[in-house]
Parts: sequence; structure tokens; C-alpha cells
Amino acid sequence: MTVNVALVQMACGADMQQNIDKAAAMVQQAGANGANIVCLQELFASRYFPQTVDVKNYGLARPLPDESVAVMQKIAAANKLTIIVPVYECARPGINFNTAVIIDADGSIAGKFRKVHIPEGPQYLEKYYFAPGDLGYPVFHTAYATIGVGICWDEWFPEVARILGMKGAEIIFYPSAIGSEPDRPEYSSQAAWETVIKSHGIVNGLFIAALNRVGREDDMRFYGGSFISNPFGDVLARGDNQSDQVVAAELDLKQIREFRDLFHFYRDRRPETYSELLKIVVE
Repeated sequence: MTVNVALVQMACGADMQQNIDKAAAMVQQAGANGANIVCLQELFASRYFPQTVDVKNYGLARPLPDESVAVMQKIAAANKLTIIVPVYECARPGINFNTAVIIDADGSIAGKFRKVHIPEGPQYLEKYYFAPGDLGYPVFHTAYATIGVGICWDEWFPEVARILGMKGAEIIFYPSAIGSEPDRPEYSSQAAWETVIKSHGIVNGLFIAALNRVGREDDMRFYGGSFISNPFGDVLARGDNQSDQVVAAELDLKQIREFRDLFHFYRDRRPETYSELLKIVVE
């Protein structure tokens, strides 16, 4: 079985409606070019506001389903697309999450994932804005594939991919917003970012679809580089560092079985020896 996956890599402006309209047009373009599953980038409807601490930014959070989800539901139903829509969710006043809503090919909401690992560092001040996700690591049985989602900082933690893979995910999507590091301005994390995420696909024998924004927003530059890789670690498609573009590839899901018949990582796990992982400090 094959499935066509597309990632919408784009720069975001200050006008949320323009960002939503731009993303909607690119999703429709992806569908017209044969995509089955389309993923939008982290917080795609706005600029990356966690660069600074500002109480006014709480006003960007919306109860679900918000306008951006409603727009994508119509597109999904009209084009038979599964769409992953990352949003700033207001669950209750004072409790906000960095969330991805999964819309299936009939326009219905298949579920949502809330970002679990919340970073805190120069210009990545997310602990001020987001509560840690409380839904665990669900997989979603969509019309085209069983998928899992991790959002940005989640993608650096191998435990996330392992749980999703063991639950049956065939593709893990990682919508992201990552770029310059103000405390080390000469350094680009792009190579490490791709290597780490691609490795999750190898050690779990599944496909990876990692998405990042582009452009300069205030003091940060986002380096794009969205990519799709297979269980063997081959990059099937990669975006550039500056362009709005749809990054797409056809995935042959039979490769999951082929890889796992070759490398028996799941068979040879020894979970009874991993209890130390449950500690913050191991001595």
C-alpha cells in the first residue's frame, strides 16, 4: 500500500487570517497534486509568539474547533484529505495547550495530540504559554494510514517515537518551529535536528514527516528543511531553507515490514531492564 504525504512549509506574517488563507491554498495545492495526508507546521496561524513573554499573547489561544480547524475540515471533506492542524488551544481560561488536531478524509475530527515536552530557553519561552499535554501519545487510524504526532520539542525525545511505533504508527508527523539559537548565533541545529528525527524512524522501522517554518520573525530565523524519510533512513523529499513550498513524497508502507524483518528492535527490547528511565536522576 502506498500513501502520498505532503508538508506545508511556509513563512508566517502578523495577520492570522492571511496565514490561514495561505495555508489553505497550499493544502488545496497539495491535494490537487495527489496528496492523501497533509501536515501544517506548528502554530501555523500566527507568528512564533513564544519568543517573548507577553500576557496579550494568551489572546491568541482559541477553544476547539477554532476557525482554522473549521476551514481545514471543509477542505478535507471536499478533497478527501487527512489534515494535521497545529493550533494554540484554550482548554479552559488559564489552561492552554500547543495542540495538533487530526482531521480525517471525511472532514470529521479523528482526535488531537497535545504537546508534552515544553521547552524553556532564550526565545523559546513556551512554559509561559503552554501546559504540558495530558493526552499521552495517541495514534490515529485515519483513512490512509495509522499515524502519530509529536510537536517540535517532542521530536527530540526517543521515548515518544518508541511509544507511537509500538502502538502501531506507520508515519510520525513532527510539526515544528525551530531556527536560530540566540545564545549561540553562529550555530545551526538543522543537521542535528534532521539526524535525530530521522533516527527515530530507523530504530522504530517507520516513516518520518518533519515540518518546519521558514522566514525571519523578529529576532529569529527559521531554517525550514522539512523532510520525509523512510524506515531505512533514506530522505525521500526535503524542503529548502527559505521558500514557501509543499514538500511531498509517496510512501510505500510495505517497507515497514521489510525493515522490521531485517532489524528486530522491537523483538529484542528488554523493558524489564529500563526502570531507571523513570527517574529524573540516575546514580
